Amino acid sequence: MTQEIETLIENKDFKGLKNILQDMLIPDIADTLNNIEDPATTILVYRLLPKALSAEVFSYISPDAQETIIGYLNNNELSFIIEELATDDAVDFLEEMPANIVEKVLKGATPETRKTINRYLSYKEDTAGAIMTPEFVRIKLGTTVENAFDYVRKQCKDAETINVLYVVDDKKTLKGVLTIKELLLANKEQTIDEIMTDNIVVATTDMDQEKIASIFSKYDFLALPVVDKENRIVGIVTVDDVLDVITEETTEDFEKMAAVHTSDDEPYLKTSPIKLAARRITWLGVLLITGIFTSMLINMYENTFVSISALVCLLPMLMGAGGNCGTQISTIIIRSISLKELTFKDYFKVFFKEFLVSLILGVLLGIIAFVAVTIQYQSAMLGLATALPLLLVIFIADFLGFSLPLLAKRLKLDPALIATPILTTILDCCVVFVYFNFASWILGF
Repeated sequence: MTQEIETLIENKDFKGLKNILQDMLIPDIADTLNNIEDPATTILVYRLLPKALSAEVFSYISPDAQETIIGYLNNNELSFIIEELATDDAVDFLEEMPANIVEKVLKGATPETRKTINRYLSYKEDTAGAIMTPEFVRIKLGTTVENAFDYVRKQCKDAETINVLYVVDDKKTLKGVLTIKELLLANKEQTIDEIMTDNIVVATTDMDQEKIASIFSKYDFLALPVVDKENRIVGIVTVDDVLDVITEETTEDFEKMAAVHTSDDEPYLKTSPIKLAARRITWLGVLLITGIFTSMLINMYENTFVSISALVCLLPMLMGAGGNCGTQISTIIIRSISLKELTFKDYFKVFFKEFLVSLILGVLLGIIAFVAVTIQYQSAMLGLATALPLLLVIFIADFLGFSLPLLAKRLKLDPALIATPILTTILDCCVVFVYFNFASWILGF
């Protein structure tokens, strides 16, 4: 929220505020409403918006602000909002609201709108059916180009996009697609059948949203038709919906890689410390217990590091190098899996490639470690006892870093869940075992 808007609110200059709001972009107005902490001020600013603009702004504001506004609106205002919202935006909004708010909103909707929303709410979460919208332009098979423009004019007001048009028969079966550009460039005497594309890429209502995102990425679509089992078009997924999916999935992957469990989209600053702690405690507890095994393993080599205390000082260096190497390759592999570049069938190709990569990295890092340790401790044998284990640690880290995500995908688990927490724990144990055994052998313990 800009300083000017804050000043106008403080001075209760609502006329000036209304003029500024009318010139702002919709996402910026939404940010302004999201940043107002006082509920009464939020609804006051919202009521300053022109009626035609208010519904669009409503779809952009946060669930907390939406709930606040709903609590102050009368039935007529609620009815206007729910009727003006695009169906997919209305469904997204209702999914975030408590049951009493949902009931209040649906009471203000027309029977037809209520039926449509309830149908969309019945689709499984994270599928094409849940994120599609029914607002698109349909053109009947056999229509001339000249008459097709009449179809577009009649439907464009409520359509999510008119860039892509969908050709259907009398049973609403999808027969073809064409762009508005193709329609504009065609002769008006031609029929739609002559200029449409009948080789169509479609999604089904139960298709996972990640699959939808990959289709958009592969074909550079702006919209994708969604069909039912009889190939009847029931909605479209647009590129703005896919951007939301990508953001959601990326956030989820990062949280899993950091071993943070989340179950909602509540902003960080509005989440209580108890909730934040609850999200993190499970994995932290698991990792703490597994860390105990690492400490027990270290204790087995007590005689070795008592004799040469430098081994204990150098242990974090090897653990850090192994952890960083494993995290690097696991991130690369998880990204490749997400982009459908790799499957478990490619395992041995990855193995041979990463064997060479880890060999190069291990030799280079081993030389650096040998020189650094030899100079610091004035002992070439200690340098060797550090460099050789480091070479093996890099190989193990690289091997685990690509194997665990690919194996997880093979077992239909989320590769991101495997990446950091489990990888780090296994690596720590491997580093301790390899390092102290090599050191004992080279240094004669």
